[in-house]
Amino acid sequence: MRPEVMSPTRAPLTESIAPQWRVPLLQLSLGWAAMLALFAGDWAAMAAHWWNTSTYNHILLIPAIIAWLVWQRLPELARLTPRAWWPGLVALGGALLVWLLGNISGLATASQLGAVAMLPASVLALLGPRVSYALLFPLFYSGFLVPIGEELVPVLQMITADITIALTHLSGIPAEIEGVFIDTPVGLFEVAEACSGVKFLVAMVALGALIANQCFRSVWRRMAFMAACVIVPILANGVRAWGTIYIAQFQGIEFAAGFDHVFYGWIFFAVVMAILIGAGWRFFDRGMDEPAIYLADIEGARWIAPLERFIAPGWAVLAGIAALALTTTAWASAARAVEAPLPQAIALPQVAGWEQVPTEQAWPWRPHAPGADRRLFGSYRSESGQRVDVFLAFYGAQEEGREAGAYGEGAQPPGTEWRWLGEAHSIKGGKGEQLQAVGLHPRLAMTWYRHGDWTGSSRLELKALTMRDRLLFTARPTATMIVSAEGSGDAAEAVISDFIGAIGPSGKWMDRIVGLD
Repeated sequence: MRPEVMSPTRAPLTESIAPQWRVPLLQLSLGWAAMLALFAGDWAAMAAHWWNTSTYNHILLIPAIIAWLVWQRLPELARLTPRAWWPGLVALGGALLVWLLGNISGLATASQLGAVAMLPASVLALLGPRVSYALLFPLFYSGFLVPIGEELVPVLQMITADITIALTHLSGIPAEIEGVFIDTPVGLFEVAEACSGVKFLVAMVALGALIANQCFRSVWRRMAFMAACVIVPILANGVRAWGTIYIAQFQGIEFAAGFDHVFYGWIFFAVVMAILIGAGWRFFDRGMDEPAIYLADIEGARWIAPLERFIAPGWAVLAGIAALALTTTAWASAARAVEAPLPQAIALPQVAGWEQVPTEQAWPWRPHAPGADRRLFGSYRSESGQRVDVFLAFYGAQEEGREAGAYGEGAQPPGTEWRWLGEAHSIKGGKGEQLQAVGLHPRLAMTWYRHGDWTGSSRLELKALTMRDRLLFTARPTATMIVSAEGSGDAAEAVISDFIGAIGPSGKWMDRIVGLD
């Protein structure tokens, strides 16, 4: 009796995958694994924000939402045939360029955006334009993995303060506003960073995008709903801040603060979210039983057919992905190694008509620049008795943790009683900021940056110059100068203006301190 020969069988998971998808999915898995490993630092930094920063806690749900969106499309996807598409390498090259620019300049938002964009770009390269079209929204939604939003805090603080003071006056409560401080009969209120509403706004935009895709077919309705997801949370936050002030007039500040914490954290914005969704409910024009995508539309899309002429072997495209990624990381490593030398010892120079004096401040103030390689701080007094405080920070290179003008660095030292009241008039190209401590001590600060032959106050321009030099392996130091005077208005501006006039061109003055001029 002949023994029965058992034919080889595939694992159940492999059998559940359509035959035409098995090799492309393997190639995609290898490509994603390589990119996650090469750019693990950016993913680790993002994950730390998701877990540790309350503004971004909602992002922990985004991967599961993306997986669910793909799962919805599985029946239609299984009937498509993925084809590697070499022009997708151009999209991947763009994502890698964004990452490179962010990595070499210390702009974490750009490097993280690039790291995330590499994943959908590799889908386009390895699975082709037709499959990418079918996965368009999940690929777009992956952008919400990037922790962005806290940069809006100062703007949202001012908007919230304006809404709050308007509602306070309408409710008959006498009040005065100065920047983010609102003075009422029962006390002084501050629209702090935590009261800006950025947490709810960022989460609501992410939720709104999901609802707009799942519940609307009309592009105009989607746009209207997304506009509401931006406007309503901002207005609601202003109402919440006003409610705290209104309650405090009758129940006291302590009661109002406790009520605000509980009501704001657990109830108020949940109610606002429910109202927003409920208001949009009657305009939903997509049925619950409708498929996530329509296979006939995807297969019949005529504009895709000409693109598919550029298909290529999947393994060749995967090799191209690897080559681009390795080249980019090597370039970044070489660019980061370029650093301008700085002298070990530097000191504030003498200034004609001014003398260095011990620092005397009504409330302690010192700017924040922990990543600087060299720092100077001192005070000058003019012959007429004017006083200024001068802070200088020098960087041999710009990178993550060592960047002039980074979020949280500058004239307003974090973790102190100093608060940002608003912008002030520019003096000789500097960025003016009005600060205040404990509601009693105003201070005007003027900031300049120096890089190469450029002097200005634009952080965006500074980043662009840093990116250019790093890409070309050019070593130039960067400097920050902050000149500040106690007080506000014309008097403080006059003190700073007189000092800047005495030192001459501020860029040249900064250069001389580190021996560049």
